Amino acid sequence: MSQRIRAIVVDDEPMALARLSRLLREEAGVEVIAECGDGASAIAALRSHCPDVAFLDIHMPEIDGLHVSANAVAGDTCVVYVTAHSEHAVRAFETDAVDYLLKPFTVRRLQATLSRLRMRVTARKPAFPERLLLQAGARMRLVPVQTIDSLIASANYVEVHCGHERLLTRETFTALEARLDPTQFVRIHRSRVVRIGAVRDVELLPSGQYLLRLHNGQKLSGGRSYRDRLRKAIGMAGLNASKV
Repeated sequence: MSQRIRAIVVDDEPMALARLSRLLREEAGVEVIAECGDGASAIAALRSHCPDVAFLDIHMPEIDGLHVSANAVAGDTCVVYVTAHSEHAVRAFETDAVDYLLKPFTVRRLQATLSRLRMRVTARKPAFPERLLLQAGARMRLVPVQTIDSLIASANYVEVHCGHERLLTRETFTALEARLDPTQFVRIHRSRVVRIGAVRDVELLPSGQYLLRLHNGQKLSGGRSYRDRLRKAIGMAGLNASKV
């Protein structure tokens, strides 16, 4: 079963940073939680977020990727080096890097890296639970994951929609999403997650957003920045975006 991968991307070249971040966001189960343009901000992000993986450019001014890895990568954070220079490969793998992506790399090469990364992450993470224990008011509710249709962030709460029932829990939206299998659930908006199997149909709106209708009667619009992720999750990636 796939595990959600929380990633930070580090590169001092803005175009390279933007491309890798975009490609990662298009992959199911990958969340880019920080983008850094230099070594100092990378060190701060690593210490703040404790991600599953850091994609590190090696050649950067002042603090390079190897220095960032040696001084800030800790715990279960994996490292993938991304560079246009092949001469550092041996030294990079001595740091137990998962992979070494040589620029310019193809989407297929990146996907091979993610496959290797998922095996590493899966080996250390527990499987996704079949039930979630949620604090709902004064009670704790044990909710089967397959009955959850959607999550909606609402102020300090998360609305958990199960059929026609709505539970309010104080668990954070990000923490709750992280407990769900990304092959079964997809974020369609910064404050909305849906179970793929709960979607009845999808409509492309004039605004360029998608409107999802769920079997429970909910209607949820997706954010434009999440369109590619949604299309891939529900099998629309190969279809003409102007028609569906």
